[in-house]
Amino acid sequence: MKKALSLLFWLAVCILSGAQTSHRDSVLTQARYLKSIFRTDDAIEMLSTLVQPGAMDEAVMTELADCHFQSGAYEDAAGSYFMLSSLRPDNILYKLRLMQVTYRLKAYPQSIQAGQAVLQLDSIPAVVSYVGDAFNQMEQADSALRYYRRALAMKPMNKSVLSKAMGILLSKEDYDGAVSICEPFLAEDPDNTTIAPLKGLAVYRKGDYESAVNIFQRQQDIGNDSYPIHYYLGQSYWHTQVIYRAEQELEAAWQIDSSDVNLAYSIAAVKLDYKSESYRPFETEVKPWLDRAWDMIQPDPAVASRIQQQYGLGFSRKQESIDKAIEHYKEAYRLNPKLISNISTIAYCYEKKKDYKQALQWYEVYLKFARPGTKGYEFATKSVEYIKGELFMEAP
Repeated sequence: MKKALSLLFWLAVCILSGAQTSHRDSVLTQARYLKSIFRTDDAIEMLSTLVQPGAMDEAVMTELADCHFQSGAYEDAAGSYFMLSSLRPDNILYKLRLMQVTYRLKAYPQSIQAGQAVLQLDSIPAVVSYVGDAFNQMEQADSALRYYRRALAMKPMNKSVLSKAMGILLSKEDYDGAVSICEPFLAEDPDNTTIAPLKGLAVYRKGDYESAVNIFQRQQDIGNDSYPIHYYLGQSYWHTQVIYRAEQELEAAWQIDSSDVNLAYSIAAVKLDYKSESYRPFETEVKPWLDRAWDMIQPDPAVASRIQQQYGLGFSRKQESIDKAIEHYKEAYRLNPKLISNISTIAYCYEKKKDYKQALQWYEVYLKFARPGTKGYEFATKSVEYIKGELFMEAP
């Protein structure tokens, strides 16, 4: 009798266990389907019925973690993937997900730790790049660059990684490094519209304007009609004294984006460039650009001073507007007293007016600040001698 009862109890346990297993599998199947059609809240609700206190069902926890990740509940997902990763330290997927979700939570140290744990198990290029991105977000440029270089060693044609590496090198003013790192890529894809302009920017900033012209002109020739191409091509032509092309390109950049005060200033300055072969009427073709720049200017005294200088330069070219030039040069000096060349220019304007007393006063102020031996100092000294001679002759 006892044996029969024991057998019946064992059968009941088996039946109950089988029923529980069947129920669990059914719930998992339904939850996976709901997740696949993005009904993640319903899937989470179903999966939660299978969670048992004090016990962890890996399959259930994995589905819950995936649902949290898919629905954007990153804190819940992070907690779940951390538990799964601790349970299965050899499981790369759990560590990958933990890396991704902590990155999205901006918990960059934890994301780096998870990514490095993955790399101890497998050298995955995307993970190397991910760790670099996390270091970059933490503004640890050297560490980010180290991982980007590692990623590029594995996948040299990864445009996204290369552009980020070049961005760091450009910000560090390592222009030779930026050029060097992109050469293998450009050897395979010389006209790439992302990497080639970055190389152009590097050579431009290091002062190799001829090379910059070649790069940006080639980009334009193949149809890259973006603002940076026109802007830097214009600036490069200006530096190489191809003034008419500089003007064309800078004005083309303005047609794309008219929000940059420095661009408006550059257009005015190009039109005023004394090395230009064609004279541009100040009032009608130059002053409107300076007016635009002045209207756009933020409270930045250095930039404001430069704009006032250009006003002064424009008005100083005609004798009848010298007074206006003096007014603007004085304003330029007021805004930026460190730029003492404005003092000498004010003196020179007074000299052109034959107002020798004012000219002498301003030249003497300039000589108090100027460094002996410089061209400006020598010019002012000779001017003072000349003016004193003129004043002597005028004396009764």
